[in-house]
Amino acid sequence: MIHRLTNCLGAALLIGGWAVTGPVGWTQSATDSDSSHDLNIHQMIDIEKPPINYSETEDDNRVTRLMAKLQSEQLELDYDSETGYLRSLLEALEVPESSQTLVFSKTSLQVQHISKRNPRAIYFNDDTYVGWVRGSSLMEISTTDPKLGAAFYTVDMMPWKADIERAYYDCLACHVTSMTRGVPGHTIRSVQPHVDGSIDAQRQSFITDHTSPFSERWGGWYVTGRHGDMQHMGNATLVGGRLQTNSNGNRLSLRGEFDSFSYLSPYSDIVALMVMEHQTQLHNIMTRADFAVRHANYERSQQQASEESDQEYQFKLHALSQEIVDGLLFVGETPLPSEVKGLLSFQSDFQQRGPDDSEGRSLRQFDLNDRLFKYPCSYLIYTSAFENLAPELRDQVVSDLLDVLQGNVQSSKYQHLTPELRDAILAILRDTKPDWFAEDPPETAVSVHTPTRRQSEPAGR
Repeated sequence: MIHRLTNCLGAALLIGGWAVTGPVGWTQSATDSDSSHDLNIHQMIDIEKPPINYSETEDDNRVTRLMAKLQSEQLELDYDSETGYLRSLLEALEVPESSQTLVFSKTSLQVQHISKRNPRAIYFNDDTYVGWVRGSSLMEISTTDPKLGAAFYTVDMMPWKADIERAYYDCLACHVTSMTRGVPGHTIRSVQPHVDGSIDAQRQSFITDHTSPFSERWGGWYVTGRHGDMQHMGNATLVGGRLQTNSNGNRLSLRGEFDSFSYLSPYSDIVALMVMEHQTQLHNIMTRADFAVRHANYERSQQQASEESDQEYQFKLHALSQEIVDGLLFVGETPLPSEVKGLLSFQSDFQQRGPDDSEGRSLRQFDLNDRLFKYPCSYLIYTSAFENLAPELRDQVVSDLLDVLQGNVQSSKYQHLTPELRDAILAILRDTKPDWFAEDPPETAVSVHTPTRRQSEPAGR
């Protein structure tokens, strides 16, 4: 058991290791506090059994496509003595250098390398994360996969070759826990580190997303950018048993903290951190719902259909859909009492990914005065992770999302969506996702209101 835990630290990837025990706090978001949890829609699923079969299922994602290009010699990565294959790998994976965030807590594989003077760098796009530590020959990659949730890889960097391999059980020991919502996933963990980056296992830590109070965010991380009077846990260490947050905020550079010249950037951008913690948890929510529907479909295929089981299935489908809808619409998002100012380069790189509607509006446009985004509907709706949800689940999400945006749902949890915001979001979606959100969907389209039935069920029931 000790050996497995040690390996977990080794392959536990990018966003935070789980081998450190101790009390962990969750912000009680709408997706965690509604009635769906009382109705037990989230039963434990053995991901190594049908229909998930995690280790036996072939991966098919951004990283495997890169591996195929390398193997066929369609692409060659460039090596440099400072960062190895980092810069070339980021370009190949379409991960912007401006997304750099830095974590100095000792919560991953490269614990012997990581410290305040040598933080681990994490770079990301909508679905992929790359972790790099100065002085190490090993890089870590993880990415969302339509069948696996999250898939994990290591990169052994040799000057003559970058050897990329998929990682299995060691990663799952840490990346399939309650902190990833019980599915293969990622998370942002906020801890209370000592000055050497080590963690006191008895002190509380937090799993953060867009609903988290600023006061609970980014412990063990470097944070650069302006945020007014808002307090966070970043840039701080324990001194005399207390986290020193007196002067940890509003840092414009980290040049005084460590030698940043061998990094791709001297920053650990606050806006990049806010985006990353939003998307990690929403990806986990989508994966959990997708696994639950696939598992339910598998169980239904093994038993005789009944009206009662059909009703239970459709109720579960709707409850799972509601969790995704609430995540997409930023339900429970913590308001920003002060303006947040981060790197313009990251914001530009992020917004350029689009898509924009005919009026130049995009779900990627930032607000940063009152909330994270100008139009609070997540850009993850454009990702392959959403596209590849179980069809009946994806259709239900689209239907439920339309109901909210068209004003058919009266609930206080959507009060942050003014009529003007709902109209704008719906117009953007209709312009950029017409196949799902067109005002007059084609007659041949599958109804988004009726879950797909199993072939063994009688038609017209």
